[in-house]
Amino acid sequence: MQKNDPIGQAIWDFHNNNQPEDIIVASDLVEDDVLPIDLLFRAYKDFQPLEKTAMKYCKGSILDIGAAAGPHTKYLLENGFTVSTVEKSPKAHQYLLSKFPDCKHYHTSILNFKEDKYDTILLLMNGIGIAETFSNVIPFLNHIATLLKPGGSIICDSTDVQNVFEDEEGGLWVDLNANYYGEFKFNMKYKDSESGWFNWVYVDLKNLEKFANEAGLQLSLLDEDENSFLVQLKKQ
Repeated sequence: MQKNDPIGQAIWDFHNNNQPEDIIVASDLVEDDVLPIDLLFRAYKDFQPLEKTAMKYCKGSILDIGAAAGPHTKYLLENGFTVSTVEKSPKAHQYLLSKFPDCKHYHTSILNFKEDKYDTILLLMNGIGIAETFSNVIPFLNHIATLLKPGGSIICDSTDVQNVFEDEEGGLWVDLNANYYGEFKFNMKYKDSESGWFNWVYVDLKNLEKFANEAGLQLSLLDEDENSFLVQLKKQ
C-alpha cells in the first residue's frame, strides 16, 4: 500500500472489492470529518445541485482537474464530450487509465500542468482550494487561465466558511484578522495510508470576484446552495 495516497488507495480498494473503508479527514480548525468512499463513485443522480448546474455549462474539450474516480468525467463522456483528466494521486490516475481508456490522463499536479488548451476547465468539489492559500489564488488563476482556448471558461465552486466560526450568539471564535478565515490544513487518512498535512483554501464570493478580475477573468455567478456557490470565469 502506498503510504501517502489515501484517496487513490481507497479508490483502488473500492474498485477491486478489497474491503474498502471510508476516508477520515482531519483538520487543524474543526473536528474530523468522514469522506464516504462511495461518494467518489457517485452517479449523476447523486450529484450535488451545484455539480448538476456545472454539467450544463460544459462545452467542447474539457479538462477535469482532480478527477479522483471520475464521476464528472464519466457523465461527460456518456454525453459525448472529449475529456482529459489531471490527477496527482498515483492510484487514482491508474484507475482512470483503466476505467476511461478513450481519455487523455495526466499524472501530475495542476500547478505543473502545461499540456494543451481546453474549452472548459472543471474545478469542482471546492476546487479553488487547490490554490492552497489566500495569497496564492491570483497566481493559481493566472496559471489555469493559460490552459483556456479562446472563448473558453473555468467552472469552479467554493464555499464561504465564515459561519463555521460563529458561536450561538453570532460572534466569531477566531481572530479573522490573523489570517484569512478560509485557510485550513487537512490530513487525509485511509487504513495505513496518510496524505500528510496540506493547505487548502475556501474563498468567499466577494474575494473570488476581486481575484478573478486581477487575473484578467470575468466572473459570472451560476448557482448558489446555502454557503457554497458555482461560478464561471472567462478571460476579459
